[in-house]
Amino acid sequence: MTPPLARTWGRRGHTPVVRVRGRSWRRWSIAAMCCYKPGESPRLIYRPRRHRKHRGKGRNSFAWTDYRDLVVLAHIQLGTPIVLIWDNLNTHRAAGMREYAAEHDWRTVVQLPSCPPDLNPVEGVWSLLRRGPLANVAFTDDEHLERTLRRGLRHIQLRPDLIDGCLTGTGLTLSQQPTTPRRDQ
Repeated sequence: MTPPLARTWGRRGHTPVVRVRGRSWRRWSIAAMCCYKPGESPRLIYRPRRHRKHRGKGRNSFAWTDYRDLVVLAHIQLGTPIVLIWDNLNTHRAAGMREYAAEHDWRTVVQLPSCPPDLNPVEGVWSLLRRGPLANVAFTDDEHLERTLRRGLRHIQLRPDLIDGCLTGTGLTLSQQPTTPRRDQ
């Protein structure tokens, strides 16, 4: 509920102030995937989750099973095998996740080296949200935050050029491997 600060302006001699109603025990987590397929528009698939934080009760973040469910959903929506390029988040490296990946041949996992946020296109999505709809906003309640998050993510979903820009920002490119080997005569 604490607003991320972005650049703003104020009258000369008056410091701009963003009023915040106070800290909250409520927390939001969002898992997202930027999906790219040569020749098709890119897609953003995401799942937000609201956590009501109570001391010692429940989990404050996504479990490996939540990420597994997101990948299965992406596989169903895209109807194609998936190559996951993941950072070293502990839930991505969990034993259950590794076992699940080994059991399913439609899924390939490529592990990024430690701390390479500049190679992860999803980081561009978070940057777009922080600089756009979430910047300098003091949310009045959970519903206001949820509406703003969903509206911002939906805006990115409907703009394939923004999702392409997230990939371009990493410096990575797509290349399609030939499906059948060619014989040069």
